Amino acid sequence: MTEKLIQTLDSVGKPTELYRSPDGSTALILPYGGRILGLFTPESDENFYWTHSALESVPSAADFYESDQWHNSGGDRTWLSPEVDIFFPNFPNTEKYWQPRQLDPGQYQVVKTDRGLQLNNRLKVTLSRSKQEVELQITKSVAPAPNPLQYERALTDLAGIQYAGYTLCTSLELESAGVEVSAPVGLWNLVQMPHGGDMLVPTYVRTNPKLYFGSIDLEDLIVSDHLVRYKMRASGEQKIGIRAIATPGRVGYVYPTRDGRWALIIRNFFVNPSGQYIDVPWDNTEDMGYSTQACNVNSDLGSFSELEYHVPAIGHGTGHTRCEDVAQVWAFRGSRQEIDSIIKSLLTSEQ
Repeated sequence: MTEKLIQTLDSVGKPTELYRSPDGSTALILPYGGRILGLFTPESDENFYWTHSALESVPSAADFYESDQWHNSGGDRTWLSPEVDIFFPNFPNTEKYWQPRQLDPGQYQVVKTDRGLQLNNRLKVTLSRSKQEVELQITKSVAPAPNPLQYERALTDLAGIQYAGYTLCTSLELESAGVEVSAPVGLWNLVQMPHGGDMLVPTYVRTNPKLYFGSIDLEDLIVSDHLVRYKMRASGEQKIGIRAIATPGRVGYVYPTRDGRWALIIRNFFVNPSGQYIDVPWDNTEDMGYSTQACNVNSDLGSFSELEYHVPAIGHGTGHTRCEDVAQVWAFRGSRQEIDSIIKSLLTSEQ
């Protein structure tokens, strides 16, 4: 799968880069869109991430990238918030949703440094509510993320587990007006995974997720004292948000693989309830403070589940013109019993 994906993308003028960690984990980087398009263990070329079905052949990939539609290749991408300012050009009218092409795919430049490969995207965005144009730079790089269970000798039942991981380092910087002039903007990182799994969001206290859009059946959203379990299997598009004050900054997604095993993807990120989390529900722009989101998509956009998190904003009211975020992805593949054991160790005992 790895080689076929690389060859397809190269054939349509979208060359890739490979990052290999010392433990053998491989991340497939697609500079077009600034994405981590694939994550692979040393033992397998099966991708943990969802990629667009158009990438399965050269002709369909060529048609996809030549079209004027949004080129959602898949994998791990970086957007900006607030969504209402960046993606709704006529807000509060929400009829038109538009992915700014200067953001995605952007114009990411590959820079080789002593620390490895770096992706830089300079862009200008116009915020729909203030009508202000903001000049920004997004910088991304990848580093190792060794297995977080590497020293847990008590876990003796994980001999069949495959592991891959990486650390994503992302920064956002204002390049135009000063901090008191520029309206606030924030980093928003999202990873797309195969549809039909369960999102597991540990919480400090019992918390009710905010429904951003769509409708979710009661049996698909299970809230307990220290866990939100979202069964992402419905048709259409739905999204929930969970407040920063309730979340420790570790979210998992578990799904069955095609060979009868199970995969678990965990994102480990920093949540700062003192920070300015400015992404808001579309129907209440005063309701700030959401750090963690999950989006179910099973529509003409594709069939995938998104694990999303936000970074505290920079710009007016924050005191900052630059921010840096460091987060890990830990991915495991094995039997259901093995995966459940990892869930209990890294996420929650509430199964």
